[in-house]
Amino acid sequence: MKCKTNILNSLLMFLVFIQLSAQEKPNIILIMADDVSWNCFSTYGAEDYKTPNIDALAAKGLQFNHCYSMPICTPSRVKIMTGQYNFRNYTHFGYLNPKDKTFGNLMRDNGYKTAIAGKWQLNGLYNKLPGSLDKTRPFKAGFDESCLWQVTTGKKGKNGGERFWSPPLLQNGKFLSIEDNQGKYGPDIMSDFVCDFIEKNKDAPFFVYYPTVLVHSPFVPTPDTIGDGDRSQNANHTPKDKKLKKANYVAMVSYLDKIVGKIVAKVEAVGQLENTIILFTSDNGTASITSKWKGENVVGGKGKTIDMGTHVPLVAYWKGHTPKGVQSNDLVDFTDFYATIASAAKIKLGKDDPIDGRSFLPQLENKIGNPRDWVFWQYQPYWGKFEGIQFVRNQTYKLYKTGELYDIPNDLHEKNNLKLDTNNIEAQKAKNNLQKVLDVAPPAPLVVGGRYAKKREVYPDWKNIVNPND
Repeated sequence: MKCKTNILNSLLMFLVFIQLSAQEKPNIILIMADDVSWNCFSTYGAEDYKTPNIDALAAKGLQFNHCYSMPICTPSRVKIMTGQYNFRNYTHFGYLNPKDKTFGNLMRDNGYKTAIAGKWQLNGLYNKLPGSLDKTRPFKAGFDESCLWQVTTGKKGKNGGERFWSPPLLQNGKFLSIEDNQGKYGPDIMSDFVCDFIEKNKDAPFFVYYPTVLVHSPFVPTPDTIGDGDRSQNANHTPKDKKLKKANYVAMVSYLDKIVGKIVAKVEAVGQLENTIILFTSDNGTASITSKWKGENVVGGKGKTIDMGTHVPLVAYWKGHTPKGVQSNDLVDFTDFYATIASAAKIKLGKDDPIDGRSFLPQLENKIGNPRDWVFWQYQPYWGKFEGIQFVRNQTYKLYKTGELYDIPNDLHEKNNLKLDTNNIEAQKAKNNLQKVLDVAPPAPLVVGGRYAKKREVYPDWKNIVNPND
């Protein structure tokens, strides 16, 4: 009897040890909105939008004023998920190479339960690339569970449809048709899935990546504004009336904020708020919507290299760790999320992990850290008529490979080129420093073979172009 008691006690102690060890690693939730700039959130000075839940996260946590993405969705998504500059691995719009290691793979391989919900659009459907109809791609990218739009079906064609009212979705490998989701709102289905995942895994370390479908076009009513209106796929059309279009966009931003609050409330309800890092950002700038920000009208710059295309919010909250109500002017690049998530999970990066990012975990713990001196872009979306563009910036100045130099805080629309202003000593000093980054970057890409080329040149083994602060 005594022997059995000792065995039982040992087993209980072991289980307690396992639970305590698990809790040493924080849960991480990364929420990434779709098509919305920094200037659409009231904590950043927006005047047309009310975002009380995101504002509350900023008030209780840390707000970064200089977070930068790519100008459109896929380059940003590949960059944030793999922690690599686009010149290493980005080849096609709507495509993530299944051979690339993502932060999902990183976290699952290190004992985390992982989930993804929202917009996928990474199978290569636009170019019909090999494996584009493989519904296991999210799992191969490191996610145990998933609830996603546009995995093996697009917006049109067989089984296709839009993401909002009555959306076709793929949930844990099971296809949910338009008929299955008739009358339902996509963001509600996806956020419920996230909350259910949190509930199920509250006693184990978990990683949630939630790239929301809000607030991308079509700009349509939300459950809070649709009233008795049609809730079928026919409701998924942007109105032609500009005022109604803007009203729908404002409502969508508000609903996005509501969902953020819903997820935070769930984390608190399961008792994990002190053990969960919550990050909120966006994949790129706002579409063609004019918003009032700090007294001026700002037109969305999605797809453009100006600030309105690349400057996105980043709010971080980790109860008991993040400084309260602090605004940071440290630079953050989308390559930095992978490194930060790894640091938070106490994962030592290996040879198969990216080298481009810089962890901002110290800032989340109210430490100085080792922030960047610059952020670098190589932008070739392989969508539209763009040619390869390279540029680099700090908090004030932006320098293009072609030599244009702009003082962004005073020239958001980049109308005043300082390239030849030799009297501006500060600008010329910044130009000299930023040029050093461009000098060691690989060649900017062109659209060789056209938009639908199957292969494109990348530089996966290109050296670290310059370590931040070197």
